[in-house]
Amino acid sequence: MARVAIRYLRNGNTFISFLAFSHCNAEIAHSTFAIAPRDYSSSPSNTSISIKGRLGVSSSFENVKCLNDAVSAFRQMVREQPLPSLISFSKLLRTMVNMKYYSDVVSLFGEMQKLGIPTNEFILNIVTNSYCLMHRADLGFSVLVIFLKNGIAFDVVTFSSLIRGLFAENKLKDAVDLFRKVVRENICEPNKFMYAIVMDGLCKKGHTQKAFSLLRLMEQGSTKPDTCIYNIVIHALCKDRMLDDAINLLNEMKQKGILTDIVSYNSLIDGLCRSGQWENVRNLLCEMVNLNIYPSLYIFNVMIDGLCKEGKAADAEKIMRHMIEKGVEPSLFTYNTIIDGYCLCGQMDRARIFFNSVTDKTVLPDIITYNILINGYCKKKKLDEAMQMFLEISRKGLEPSIITYNTILQGLFEVGRIDVAQNFFADMISAGQRPDFCTHRILLGGYFKNGLVEEAMSLFHKLESNGEDTGIELYGIVIDGLFKNGKFNKARVIFEKLSVVGLHPDVVMYTTMINGFCLEGLLDEAKDILRKMEDDGCSPDNVTYNIIMRGYLRSNKISEIKAFLKEMTGKTISFDATTAELLIDIIAEDPSLLDMLPEFHPKNKT
Repeated sequence: MARVAIRYLRNGNTFISFLAFSHCNAEIAHSTFAIAPRDYSSSPSNTSISIKGRLGVSSSFENVKCLNDAVSAFRQMVREQPLPSLISFSKLLRTMVNMKYYSDVVSLFGEMQKLGIPTNEFILNIVTNSYCLMHRADLGFSVLVIFLKNGIAFDVVTFSSLIRGLFAENKLKDAVDLFRKVVRENICEPNKFMYAIVMDGLCKKGHTQKAFSLLRLMEQGSTKPDTCIYNIVIHALCKDRMLDDAINLLNEMKQKGILTDIVSYNSLIDGLCRSGQWENVRNLLCEMVNLNIYPSLYIFNVMIDGLCKEGKAADAEKIMRHMIEKGVEPSLFTYNTIIDGYCLCGQMDRARIFFNSVTDKTVLPDIITYNILINGYCKKKKLDEAMQMFLEISRKGLEPSIITYNTILQGLFEVGRIDVAQNFFADMISAGQRPDFCTHRILLGGYFKNGLVEEAMSLFHKLESNGEDTGIELYGIVIDGLFKNGKFNKARVIFEKLSVVGLHPDVVMYTTMINGFCLEGLLDEAKDILRKMEDDGCSPDNVTYNIIMRGYLRSNKISEIKAFLKEMTGKTISFDATTAELLIDIIAEDPSLLDMLPEFHPKNKT
């Protein structure tokens, strides 16, 4: 074993180049809880320590509730004569790991090294794992030197911790290389836990097929995959929308006599709901019940969420009634999802009835519930009802969030209630709510939408002078608003200002400018912006081409249309419905245009 370990140390990857032992020892020995060195060179006793005082008499460390307790216990242990067993030290360090005091575990181990307290494989594995949990797998590898110095064989637990640490640090290749080396050189026999770490790490990094291949390899070896291993791969397949493969793998488990559990079905039902495969969902539910695996609240919530997103809020409510009958109590998430489902369908009366039924339950509505309803009312332009809900929030002892204020502000601007919106914004400031980026976007858009150009520009310049994060999006709103209010010269000035403030126009910004000039009939200016866009290395997209094409079509400029269509040859462009309708009208006047459209040209027909 020692020879294998030394060969591993010499032949490992660059990142596994271990530190010299003196450096390693100094690194690990560093402690923030330094105590005076004492000579503990004699062999430790196997007698368990009795932790006295307020910790009580125990060797399980159940009374260690915080870091101070752990350090106090350690200091008392090292004063004991004879020393407590190494099992007691390992129990204390394990307790600290469970409390997530990883760096302190390393520090106390350093104290043990200074004091000459012997160590064992359990303690060294705990220290290795602590380094890895600190995202310092490099220092975890340095502990292997201490294994060797003390003649202690590192095992599957050691390398499982190191592999998991490498995955946690996004060192995928290093993790896989280490696993392969362990297997190839027979350093230790991988167990199901190590396989699970590798497969989970691969799946989380998007390498589902590699994990699947490892599963197949594992099936041929002596360590057979269990339910947990299969569940990892099934979950990854569902996440990648490879649902047929996931179902086939579940069926394989049943054929091989491997137990399926609630986790297996959770992943599959989640994936099927997201894909709208409701018949398969029903089949799996029936299968679960037959296997005495009853759906959990999680599965019910997944189904309810999927149905609501498809506009089937009434079906989602039926599912909720069924789960209540079966003794599964809905959560607030369940209620909020169904309320949101009705709002998305525009069924505000049904949403309100359902909301009222929630208030009779032990689960009380929260600010998210109110935000959902307020948003639904605003979308239906029922601002009076939205304001009533807003006033009810404080009566229920809740605090409106910035989302609440933003939603109502947006709704008020949409229906043109400018004075109310401005007063509401003033109330928001008085209530101590700080406007965010979304608030500023709503205010600017609302002012421009209602023709209040001066108010919009005043706000915009105020944001600039205050050093607020205006960003490319707000500049886009301002430019679009100026165009829509006929202020295209001002829009051009703002656009040209972008380079001064260190911003670079994106495809959306360029398209906004092109759209503005096209709406004004300024096609030469629109074409100039298109050329500038291309010169700046910003590729026009489908929306850009459709907008400028519509500009030419509405102006009935046949020669420009032909030139533009010729320019578009070889580009993957699809016309939207509005552009296609205008094209049909023009083609009726000049059929020769038909041959210039790539999808209709005889050479492209099969």
